[in-house]
Amino acid sequence: MSPLSLPVKIAYIKNMNIIYDEDKKNKVTRMLDHLSLLYPEAGTRLIFHNTFELLVAVVLSAQSTDEQVNRVTANLFRVADTPVKMAGLAIAELEELIRGVGIYKNKARHLHELAIMLQEHYGGEVPNSFEELLKLPGVGRKSANVVMSVGFHLPGLGVDTHVQRVSYRTGLASGKRNETTEMELKKQIPPERWGEAHHLLIYHGRYVCKARKPACANCELADDCLKRID
Repeated sequence: MSPLSLPVKIAYIKNMNIIYDEDKKNKVTRMLDHLSLLYPEAGTRLIFHNTFELLVAVVLSAQSTDEQVNRVTANLFRVADTPVKMAGLAIAELEELIRGVGIYKNKARHLHELAIMLQEHYGGEVPNSFEELLKLPGVGRKSANVVMSVGFHLPGLGVDTHVQRVSYRTGLASGKRNETTEMELKKQIPPERWGEAHHLLIYHGRYVCKARKPACANCELADDCLKRID
């Protein structure tokens, strides 16, 4: 059975006549509940088999699509799926293996340094601490949040361009800086829903609330949107 088209999904959700007690559910909860029905498949599209591979894939995903990353890691992880193996490669070898992603030379250096650091300071394991993850080369707040959420199933809410755009347009965030948006979202969303919110907002940004020509007429969040284009 083929998946329902987005307009059909929206019509179905609206016909369910969901009633929210506004005393108990605030705006962001209502929005996430609608999006969870709209995108039940929302989740990471990166392909990985362990936490180290996830960390590497997330580092590679900066300024690159998930599809580009998956094409690169299919070969990379055959050669280097552990910190020991990755640290054993020359940076030039890493560059060739990840050439298909953006700013690959910088990323090759970061991955090499990251692999060495994991061996020397963390016993070859990826740390399950947000603060420790931020110490790793090439790992920023978004990457650390994703690893916490997807890799360790702990609270984490990464903000990328999609999350930033949807949050700003709907008024969930007042600023345009990712870190500011992260802090605002984390204050509004219960920690147990941070990871879910990350994926739902990404999906909505990809398929409806696009950077150019957003599909406002087909948007389930249109009534809550401050930037709606009629």
